[in-house]
Amino acid sequence: MVVGVDAGGTSTRCVVATLDGTVVARGRAGGANKNSSGGRLAETLGAALGPALSTVDREQVALGVLGAAGAGGAGGPVFRAAADEAWSDAGLGGEVVTVTDLEVAYAAGTAAPTGTLLIAGTGAIAARFEGGVPVRRADGYGWLLGDEGSAVWIGVRGLRAVLADLDGRDRRTALVDPACAALGVERPDDDEALAQALLAAAFARPPADLGAFARDVSAAADAGDGVAQAICHAAADRLLRTLSTVEPPPHAPVVLGGSVLLSPGPVAREVRAGIAAGLGIDPREAVDGAAGAAALAIARVTGAPVAADVHARLTGG
Repeated sequence: MVVGVDAGGTSTRCVVATLDGTVVARGRAGGANKNSSGGRLAETLGAALGPALSTVDREQVALGVLGAAGAGGAGGPVFRAAADEAWSDAGLGGEVVTVTDLEVAYAAGTAAPTGTLLIAGTGAIAARFEGGVPVRRADGYGWLLGDEGSAVWIGVRGLRAVLADLDGRDRRTALVDPACAALGVERPDDDEALAQALLAAAFARPPADLGAFARDVSAAADAGDGVAQAICHAAADRLLRTLSTVEPPPHAPVVLGGSVLLSPGPVAREVRAGIAAGLGIDPREAVDGAAGAAALAIARVTGAPVAADVHARLTGG
């Protein structure tokens, strides 16, 4: 058997599977913040491993793949140490391998060694894969300097449009009331007072939290608000440009991940249509990152690419 773990900022998920792709157990814990200490990371990983392994013969686990954002960068040694600690504390003797969240997401969408990944959730990034590893990336620079087309990018531009409406710099938009609801602001009669209240509420939140407003922007766009439609169109355009920058190989799969691209809405529709028109393929979805990690583990144990039927069984595809 193998273990796959996807340690995300919101939740940490674990899958235990046999080599034929049958999932025998799952576990889930809180988010694994990449800025946390190694000890806290190990606790979170252990909390996900524990329930998944409670009914499993741990001696049968040959290998585990644990993926997380930052696992391949400066935070790699910290995550590696946390993974080793959690693995040992769980009583597992097999090998443990750490990989990036990009590798896990790509493997969740396809078993093909060559292809492209486009993620738009809290952040946004594209990567081209060859031999199952990312060889070229674009964006992923964080909310301040990049992540174009991400939920935070959309949410921030929605709030900018609201402020521009209130002070008269730009068009009226139906986003004003949703912004008040999203930020917990009671609407006063005076537009200037409302703008200041929204400003204070927005700055009191972590930037990542502003990504939740992207849902309201998408809903307003679907309801016909021109300002929201322009924001969503710009988001899709930037995501397609990010994807094209990594030069997707012809006829190879494109995997989509992240809430913006996996949830119904104008951005996802336009991105999918752009991929179909430009590349002539229908994109695949990275829904279960833990299953993707398990697929990587199976490939390492068997020494061969994961067969299509095994991948489908593992990911539910």
